[in-house]
Amino acid sequence: MLNYLMLFSLFGVSVCQQKRPNIVLILTDDQDVVLGGMTPMTSVHRFIGNEGVTFTNSYVTSPICCPSRASLLTGLYQHNHYTINNSLREGCYGPHWRQSLQNSTFATVLKDAGYATFYAGKYLNEYGVKDAGGPELVPPGWTEWHGLVGNSVYYNYTISNNGVPTASTDQYLTDVIREIGVSYIENQTEQEPFLMVLAPPAPHQPFTPAPRHEGTFSNVTAVRHPNFNIAAEDKHWLMRMPPSPLPASALPELDRVFRRRWESLLAVDEMVADIVGSLERQALLDNTYIFFTSDNGYHVGQFSQMYDKRQPYESDIKVPLLIRGPGIKPNSSNSQPVLNVDLAPTIIRLAGLEPPTHMDGKALDLLKEAEDDTNQEIEERYMLVEYHGEGRNGSVDDKCPWKYDGLQLAECYPQYDCKCQDSRNNTYACLRHFAPRTNMKYCEFTDKENFLEVYNLAHDPYELVNSADTFMPALRHWYSSVLARMRVCVGVESCDHPNQIIFD
Repeated sequence: MLNYLMLFSLFGVSVCQQKRPNIVLILTDDQDVVLGGMTPMTSVHRFIGNEGVTFTNSYVTSPICCPSRASLLTGLYQHNHYTINNSLREGCYGPHWRQSLQNSTFATVLKDAGYATFYAGKYLNEYGVKDAGGPELVPPGWTEWHGLVGNSVYYNYTISNNGVPTASTDQYLTDVIREIGVSYIENQTEQEPFLMVLAPPAPHQPFTPAPRHEGTFSNVTAVRHPNFNIAAEDKHWLMRMPPSPLPASALPELDRVFRRRWESLLAVDEMVADIVGSLERQALLDNTYIFFTSDNGYHVGQFSQMYDKRQPYESDIKVPLLIRGPGIKPNSSNSQPVLNVDLAPTIIRLAGLEPPTHMDGKALDLLKEAEDDTNQEIEERYMLVEYHGEGRNGSVDDKCPWKYDGLQLAECYPQYDCKCQDSRNNTYACLRHFAPRTNMKYCEFTDKENFLEVYNLAHDPYELVNSADTFMPALRHWYSSVLARMRVCVGVESCDHPNQIIFD
């Protein structure tokens, strides 16, 4: 117990607080922050944001579900956990994950330290499929397990309840997760600390709201920022594919999707209120840290795209992050750059343990006195975003003018006006560079053009002007060198100090 007393005393928390804290992580699926994705979340703002800290520069390591979730669970960049897309063949709950990496998540660390651990909802996209052992397999690290089999849906799903597959056709999944979570909390006491992860499907496609929320935002339309439905003439080839801009006939579909995404989030917002209420009734709230975040962002019409993720732009890689708990200043804002690989070491540190040095992320100093966002000076940080494009035979509709062979395209459908969402060489690595008076993005694509995209977001927040052609050669060399180091970094020491480079 002495170690926990020393830890909390060090961060300025009362020494009387000797109990290890409970930790609750709520992880949504494809929830953006750039396009107003937090607007429906009144309870999240009230019960987490107003009682804690909101991070305004929170990012993910990859703009797609499975690689991002693998990073969150392990604290590792994609090049270290080898989950490169949502398929079993490319590492999503594949053999390497099952046999090695899932033995080193924040859950296994906390369970080994005496925490009760609970999971409900989507895990990794290929969890529970037959070729990966089926739903009878319970991932290590979880003392109570309610994992969704496969990818996000709202009805007609199977949940592995501690290894027992249970099918449901008519129960709304977010509500089921809420009920399981509330029930678990009602059986907890102050004697044993617990870790809880709740991973609802919203607002992932097919964007299905609970019946009680149908039509709530019937008058809402998709956000029309300056980059909405403009021709992407200075971006990589996939973005330049026709139609660009999208025809006017496509815009009502964008508005429909935008509304449905918001409506599907309302049940998540209710879940958050009920979870907080249960913690309060059990006298556990004051000793519980609650995290709210998403696995990646989303775009709806930006740069003449339809709706999806997978791109390096802010709509796809920037996510909400709100945290409340003992020692965190209420109603505070923090502009320091944060990555989802930081969450695993942060959770481990909050439990009074030392994060493993092999993790690439760094523990957030949540218990440090927060300042107003306007008075903060951003600390310099280089953050890596990696994506491996995917081409899939069968995902290019015959009604579209494109063919899979050669370009290896994916997600090309008439309902998207045949605007393809992915391709095999939609593969890139980007640096997000933050520093005082610096807010940059530098991306190198692995395609036949060796395409480069550079954005100064301090002056161009909507990424309208790719400044690669006017970028000074010395700066280009610098960023390319730092990016090369980041793409092979291992552990927090090398991943957090990539600018310590000796040039040839």
